Amino acid sequence: MPEIRDCPGPDPHPRGPRAFAVPEGAVDTHAHVIGLPPAYPFVEARSYTPPAAAPDSYLAMLDATGMTYGVLVQVSVHGTDNRLMIETLRAHPRRLRGIAVIPLGLSERDLAALKDAGIVGLRLNVLYGGGIGFDQVEAYGALAREMGWHLQFLIDARQLPPLASRLARLPVPFVVDHMGHMPTRCGVEDEGFRTLVSLVRDGAWVKLSGAYRMTAEPLPYRDTVPFARALLEAAPERCVWGSDWPHVAQWAPMPNVGDLLDLLAEWVPDEAARHRVLVENPGRLYGFP
Repeated sequence: MPEIRDCPGPDPHPRGPRAFAVPEGAVDTHAHVIGLPPAYPFVEARSYTPPAAAPDSYLAMLDATGMTYGVLVQVSVHGTDNRLMIETLRAHPRRLRGIAVIPLGLSERDLAALKDAGIVGLRLNVLYGGGIGFDQVEAYGALAREMGWHLQFLIDARQLPPLASRLARLPVPFVVDHMGHMPTRCGVEDEGFRTLVSLVRDGAWVKLSGAYRMTAEPLPYRDTVPFARALLEAAPERCVWGSDWPHVAQWAPMPNVGDLLDLLAEWVPDEAARHRVLVENPGRLYGFP
């Protein structure tokens, strides 16, 4: 059995970007809250062991970086136990939305409670232990349609080509995390990345996030620029930004959220386009005013 490594916490002093002013209404579409056992158990099949990422610390990060709204994504180490995320959403119903990880077969009452708490989508994850894979993606698509939700996928873009036709037939919108989460050394002409660009052009959404997970370079991760720009060109109306705080499973130098926001100045140099990515697009997808 592979060793489950402890991973460090985020930079304790998050800041906003230096390259531009964050607009009113900006949304961080990707972050996690993490509790500790025994109150919030970790799954045995996890890929890493994180420190706590408390709701108060998360909200302080949003404030420090100029984010009006936030979207919490269920973290893999808690499996399908969404309790901490749901508690956080319920405490801040105007500011937060959530993406849950659930088994199929929940009761109508349980599903209604998730929706009432602010859940707007479901996540499938094939990269980290504790996630739910793609075997039943059609069933999750049908459930999401019934609930008025979308799907979110954590997948390496190199895995997309054999799945593309199935994903294209889903009856709900879907979002691909972290620009496809593939190494930049593979290049923008890689078949998997070209498949991602094609899916985005045809209606998928994508998160311009997770640059430090793809890069082979130190900040400012210049090798990620062609990837972000290719996705933005494919569908500027379906790109959103996320901090990926608290940057779990990251052992290289830990970025500050301000560093990650500053990447947008080069990825999306046009101010109006950047406003779409930070405000208009996520407002539409997640239901913020």
